[in-house]
Parts: sequence; structure tokens; C-alpha cells
Amino acid sequence: GSIIIENVDTSISTLVDRLSAGRGRFQRFAPVWAEVEARLTTEGLFPPSWYSLLVIAGLIGATGILTNSEILIVGAMVVGPEYGAILSLAFGVTRRDSSRVWSSAAALGIGFSLAVVAAMLLSLVVRWAGIAPAPYTLGIRPVSALIDTPNWFSFIVAALAGVVGVISLTEARSSTIIGVFISVTTIPAASDIGVSAAFGSWSEARGSLLQLLLNIVVLIVVGVLALAIPEAHERDAAMLHGFVGLDRPRLHMGIWLTAHLCDTLPYACAGLLCIAVALAKELPEARVFAL
Repeated sequence: GSIIIENVDTSISTLVDRLSAGRGRFQRFAPVWAEVEARLTTEGLFPPSWYSLLVIAGLIGATGILTNSEILIVGAMVVGPEYGAILSLAFGVTRRDSSRVWSSAAALGIGFSLAVVAAMLLSLVVRWAGIAPAPYTLGIRPVSALIDTPNWFSFIVAALAGVVGVISLTEARSSTIIGVFISVTTIPAASDIGVSAAFGSWSEARGSLLQLLLNIVVLIVVGVLALAIPEAHERDAAMLHGFVGLDRPRLHMGIWLTAHLCDTLPYACAGLLCIAVALAKELPEARVFAL
């Protein structure tokens, strides 16, 4: 047998209210890990549009770095889809699924490489055309300086972003703001690698590369630690096993009869039959009365 889980937005039922009141305080917010794993399976798909979004995010981030525009950096973080691949990789590690791990790692490597190359090509065109903003050319690069200097605060922000990402996944509270906070650790660094390389600032490029690798590793580690909680998975497995255990051949007929007790078609046919019998009995009496 199979079990389909759907989110119910509104339920008007006295029984449901009574059962909900009997649950513990924290049981009401406990995630259903089977649903979380299904969402993670979907996150492990990487169509061409996924790479396109990452490249576009890299281009927007490069423009924001060149113009020292924090707004464009935020816009790049909104577009970035990379956290799905990071969670998919962490999920593959916890399930010892080597194919998922390699596919997610390849998607991250290829996607960020394309984003870096796109940012570098855009920066080269801007440099060769002589339209590079004067402040950036003169070394006034506050946005780039913030990105290419990894430190302990970078580690703290990446760890917090990983926690926020896992919470949003388990509680299905993903939003644009959460996506921005997670991408703050990845997209700007990838863009700055390309921009710094195009302008020959190799020390800044190395710093941004270290920043990117540090943040990706921290996000993966936090995801692995969160998804490897055995108690939650064992509880869900036991619950789902109890439902599946009802699927026994001896119970099939009873379940079938119980389900068909709610079928309105037999009752409608019986009602029509009663009406027909009643009409058949009344017709002769009606004719005698008319005579």
C-alpha cells in the first residue's frame, strides 16, 4: 500500500480539535520527516533553468560589486537557487546515497564555475570598454572588501544561515527573506571571484574563493547534522509502519465494506426502488377512485 500526505490548511472537526488538544506542546510543531525527505528529493533536480538562475545571480552580483551597490547584491541573493543543491548533498550524505552526493556536488561545482566565468566575462567587457566605475578602479571597494576577507564572523554567519535553512525546510516556511539570508554566504563570493580576476586582483579573488568554500562546507555540515537526527526518523518510520501494517489480506474485505458504507449510490438506488414500488401500488387505487 501507499500513503499520501497533504497539508490541510483548515479543518473543522470536533474530533480533530480534541486530539490536537491532547498532544504535547512541542508535538504540534514536530515535522513529518517523510514530507521533508520528499521535498529534499525535489530539491535534488537540476534542470537547465537552475544553472541559468545561478549564472544570472552571478551577473547581478558582479554588477553590484562594480558599482558598490548593496541593493544589487541583495537582488543577486534573491535569485540564487544554490541552497537546494547544498541540502540535497547533505541529504545524500545522511542516506549514504553516493549518486545524490555526486550529482549535487557536480551541480554546485558546475553552477558556481559558470557564475564565476559569467561575472569575469562581464567585468572584462566593462574593463575593456572603459566604463568601469571610477571608485572601483581607484580601489574604493567596500562591498568587495567585505566579501573577500573571511574570518570567524563569516563562519558564524554561515552556521546561522544553515540553521535557518534547515528550520525553513522542516517547517515549510521558505520565503524570499530566508533565501536572501542563506545566499549571503555564497553568491557574492562567487561574483567577487570573477570580478577580482578580471581586474587582476588575485589576492581578493583568493579571499573570495576561500570565503565561498568555507561557507559551502559549513552549510553542508549543518545540514548533515540536522538531517541525521535518528529519533525523529525512527518515530516517523514507526508511525508510517503502523499505517502500512493495516494492509493485510484478511482486513481487505472489512475495509472495503466499511468504505462502501459511505457510498451514496446504493442508498440512492434503494430509494428509487422504494418510490417505484410505492407508485406501483398506488396506481390501481387511483384508477378505482377515478371511476
